[in-house]
Amino acid sequence: MSSVVRASATRVSLSNLTPAFGSLHNQKRVGRGQGSGYGGTSGRGHKGQKARSGNGKPKAGFEGGQTPITKRFPKKGFVNPNRKIYAAVNLDRIQHWIDQGRLHSSPEKPITAKELLLSGCVHNVHDGIKLLGDGADFLKSPVHITPSRASKSAIKAVEAMGGSVFCQYYNSLALRDCVKGRTDHISASPTRRNDILWYTEWRNRGYLSPEAVEKIPLVSERWRELSKQLLAFKTQSFTKKPIVVHTTE
Repeated sequence: MSSVVRASATRVSLSNLTPAFGSLHNQKRVGRGQGSGYGGTSGRGHKGQKARSGNGKPKAGFEGGQTPITKRFPKKGFVNPNRKIYAAVNLDRIQHWIDQGRLHSSPEKPITAKELLLSGCVHNVHDGIKLLGDGADFLKSPVHITPSRASKSAIKAVEAMGGSVFCQYYNSLALRDCVKGRTDHISASPTRRNDILWYTEWRNRGYLSPEAVEKIPLVSERWRELSKQLLAFKTQSFTKKPIVVHTTE
């Protein structure tokens, strides 16, 4: 009769925990005598730039003292820190997506960056959606859309077919919430002067213009208040205090 030997399961506790085999190594201690193999010059060799303390390697781009290539080449232009890259969408592409049943819109539920991205009409929203008027002759359906920007020809073509265009401001966080369908965050409002002037103009179909606030079906009270606050400077008047010059006799 063969005997079955069962390994007794050891309970894991702090007394029998050990590091994994090979995970720990002895520290490399230099300058502790010739017997260790790393004494004297501590493995750095005799003299030279790489033997010095603190400056073992020069910074990237250093060419030994001669003028580096980054300085020899002329520079031209600049990088605009306020630049924005918009994902362009033309009217003929939107009409093609509507014909395929991949896009639907209504005044209460307009097309946003989320629908365009999920349907494959755009592959990246970048800094927002810009509606362009190319292919306006192929547009035959009323389109209700809320992009970040829209051209004059696109606005004219969409409204001629009974649709609507209202341009809404998105920063990076608001655009991410729009794509993910989150409504628990308060959407950011424009803060730069150029954005305030652009989104409060009805000719741009800005969502903060007084005409847009009255025509958008599902407008929030926050948008109404923002429209009043951002346009208050047009009706405000300021009186300059006269300068009094004191003369001594």
